[in-house]
Amino acid sequence: MKKRSVLTLAAALCAGTLGLTACGGGSGDAAADGPVTIDYTWWGSQDRADRMTKAIAAFESSHPDIRINPNFTDFEGYWQKRATEAAGGGLPDVMQFDLSYLRQYAERGALLDVEELGDAIDTSGIEESLLPSGQIDDATYGVPISTNALGLFYNPAILEQAGVAAPTPEMTWDDYHAWIREVSEKAPEGVFGSGDYTGTLWLFDMKLRQEGKQAVTEDGELGFTKADLKEWWESTAALRADGSLISAERTTQLSPVSVFGAGETASEFSWDNFLAGYLTDTGAQQLEIVAPPSDGDDHGLFLKASMLYSIGSNTEHPEAAAEFITSWSTTPRSVRSSAPPAASRRRRPSATA
Repeated sequence: MKKRSVLTLAAALCAGTLGLTACGGGSGDAAADGPVTIDYTWWGSQDRADRMTKAIAAFESSHPDIRINPNFTDFEGYWQKRATEAAGGGLPDVMQFDLSYLRQYAERGALLDVEELGDAIDTSGIEESLLPSGQIDDATYGVPISTNALGLFYNPAILEQAGVAAPTPEMTWDDYHAWIREVSEKAPEGVFGSGDYTGTLWLFDMKLRQEGKQAVTEDGELGFTKADLKEWWESTAALRADGSLISAERTTQLSPVSVFGAGETASEFSWDNFLAGYLTDTGAQQLEIVAPPSDGDDHGLFLKASMLYSIGSNTEHPEAAAEFITSWSTTPRSVRSSAPPAASRRRRPSATA
């Protein structure tokens, strides 16, 4: 197991797929006088919570010795609550976790190294290349259950109104900036080509990958310079100056819906599993996604573990927690594909998501 540099980055929404059936047998740490109760928390929308309620009921039905105490909130509020709980030493037994927070909590001793549980968690159904996503040094603090990748979403209806051709994977960054400017000039009033994406660290990481660089090296050192970061932040300066990007003020007003979801931009970078949420928010019949711009042959893309399951180090029922995680990691893919998308329909990409 090796240190994963990507764990130190902050990222956009969220997130994984969840099974609606439960697998496996009972927990080994159930009390003799009745079932044990474990706290489980996740982020997402009400629709996702409704589906999770059904999944929990299925799990409890096949695991009469374990009861689940559920709790959920939106992505931003989720991490505020976890920070408060960690400070008091009382994290939930089982939590959905994001890569951008894993190292922070693991190095504080807030998460259980699941290697200590031996084979209690069955990871045989998980793509082997994903498992290091939950590993830091010689310990495993998260079990990945899904993947996503970055892409450039665009709205064909807006482009048709503007009379502008769709973006293509062959675009350079200069091409994309010219495209943003053209859309903003020709689209209906109040609609822009894009928002300012340079505040999203996952996109900066992608751009560094395109240039053959790393955000963080395998030794845990920064793999970029201040000049690299300055160049990235200033890459949209001209677009900001001439009003081709939707304003930061308008972006804040629309939050928590993204500017793309609100139909006020023709494009937005995001994780591919945001498609369902975007369709709901925009009401569009069709949305498209292409590879991001690049000045070379490498688009800097990779499969990210969109969600992990972690266990609080303070848990009194580690075996029951492991059984609960195993029920999701071993659910057949055909069943998991019917579950809700990882991203809450109202979660927008940010530097911390």
